[in-house]
Amino acid sequence: MLQDIRENAQGTIAKIIIGLLIVSLSIWGMDAIIGGFSGEPEVATVNGEDITEREFLRLVQMESQRRLSRMETPDPSLLNDDQIRREVLESLIQQQVLIQDADSQGLALTDADIDALITQMPQFQVDGQFNRDRFVSTVRNMGMGVREFREAMRKQYVVNQIRAGIVQSGVAADENVAQLLRIQNQTRDFRVVTVPESAVADEVEVTDEDVESFYQANSSAFQQPEQVDAAYITLSLGALADTIEIGDEELQTYYEQRASELAREERRAAHILIEDGENADETMAKIQQELADGASFADLAEEYSVDTVSAREGGDLGFAGRGVYDQAFEQALFALEEGEVSEPVETSFGVHLIKLEEVRRSDVPALADIADQLRNELARDRAEERFAEYRTKLADSAYSADDLAGPAEELGLEVREAKGITRDGGMAPFDHQGLVRQLFSADVVEDGYNTELIDVGDNVSVVARVREYREAQQLPLEQVAGDVRARLLAERTQTALRDRAEAIIAGLEAGQSLDELVEGEWVSYEAASRNNQEAGADVMGTVFSLARPAEGEASYGHAVTPSRAAIVALDAVNEGEVDDGGAEFGQLSQFLASLEGQREYGAYQQLLRNRAEVERP
Repeated sequence: MLQDIRENAQGTIAKIIIGLLIVSLSIWGMDAIIGGFSGEPEVATVNGEDITEREFLRLVQMESQRRLSRMETPDPSLLNDDQIRREVLESLIQQQVLIQDADSQGLALTDADIDALITQMPQFQVDGQFNRDRFVSTVRNMGMGVREFREAMRKQYVVNQIRAGIVQSGVAADENVAQLLRIQNQTRDFRVVTVPESAVADEVEVTDEDVESFYQANSSAFQQPEQVDAAYITLSLGALADTIEIGDEELQTYYEQRASELAREERRAAHILIEDGENADETMAKIQQELADGASFADLAEEYSVDTVSAREGGDLGFAGRGVYDQAFEQALFALEEGEVSEPVETSFGVHLIKLEEVRRSDVPALADIADQLRNELARDRAEERFAEYRTKLADSAYSADDLAGPAEELGLEVREAKGITRDGGMAPFDHQGLVRQLFSADVVEDGYNTELIDVGDNVSVVARVREYREAQQLPLEQVAGDVRARLLAERTQTALRDRAEAIIAGLEAGQSLDELVEGEWVSYEAASRNNQEAGADVMGTVFSLARPAEGEASYGHAVTPSRAAIVALDAVNEGEVDDGGAEFGQLSQFLASLEGQREYGAYQQLLRNRAEVERP
């Protein structure tokens, strides 16, 4: 496949396709490529209201990114795109049904309500105070506009209100709570006697014929999978930074350049923001004149600022250092003296008047205290500049090279070797499935090409080639005989112990004494709870699975492993104590009520979904 791409990339077909794309773009623009002629298409219609393709695709992308972020080694090829699209569409249909239900009940949020919710969200705050720039930046990073985010909040909040109302209406009967607590707090009196594996050793035998018979019957379990030994080159930003030396003079210069930042100066700003429209100059001139006449900046912010959140606080934005605000806003703010008001400043949000309310600074650390940190910063900055260049060079040279020695020598990198890599992967970097798939592709295994350059982590890229390929093969009996023998011995020992335990229990139930049946004595446990660790988890599992014994009798059971059999005699079941006024009772009651409420909400959702008229193109 790679060779076909190499040959066709310069071919006539490729040139024709590119030419058609250029013509399409020049005549009709990008919409010609992405379907812009038809307006905004819908992916479904719910009770007459459309779910747009744009909204659907945005959420598909967000869900894909969310699933990738949960992978230890993110690999887009592992995502099931069809499943994601189905699940996202169904969630949008369900959401639309719930929003329509909320509208029919007259549930809505005002703009002031939304403002109050947004300002309370910690992800939009700096030093505990709402920061508009961080809010806008965060929303844009989510792939949304501010208005779109506010509308999404408006819809989701009212839906959550309905959910909360139903969930909180769940009720748990006191008797059900008490019954669960009686079971949960129950204790049991029991006895245990143990039969060791040595007691049945004479009964267990595994012959050579047994081993061979098992091997032949289960030959597929003794396959060595296909493997490759690989050579590879790793290009990493960290390793690149380690090779960069920073001299003392350069470090001193950098320290002096960073002094103002190292002092961590923060400034508390207030602003008046107006929209950048036709009347912006006139409005701003009026505000400036009122300031000159002695009007309060805070009062004018409350009157004129379209940033309604900060306007309620007299335009106050709180303390912030560099790198938080828009560049033009930051330059103006850090040029002011305390109490001074800037000239009008234009940003993407509108036109600002900025007032510097207060400045606070910390001392600059001594160079000796932060020398290592600054050296690392400088080295990493230099490495970042080189990394992109090196990555491009490595990708190009490895693509056309017949081996890895040339690309490695060109960039001063080391060719390493990894052995025994299977299709399930191997040691890092071959724990990355994308790299492993490339390594086992026909182009690489059969035709001897290098893999493409694969990003296996943040700023870590790898290219590899196969040095030796070994097909899957049957492991010989001699190699696995020991493992087979050990497995058969463990299985047969456990079976013999189980048979012995069942025979002992049958004798006890028939009235025989323990001495007649086994060498050993009962070990007694009184009022043992479910989380008792002394007897062992498997024994406690058996104890609490046995039926309540009749008065004066015992119920019997066993817990068997390849190393011992534990015979259990359950003598009594003690009901758990219940304090209907205690914290435990209250917590369990709330939990059960919440479960019931969630069940009712799920049924309510399903009812609305079943009633909805859904059309799909």
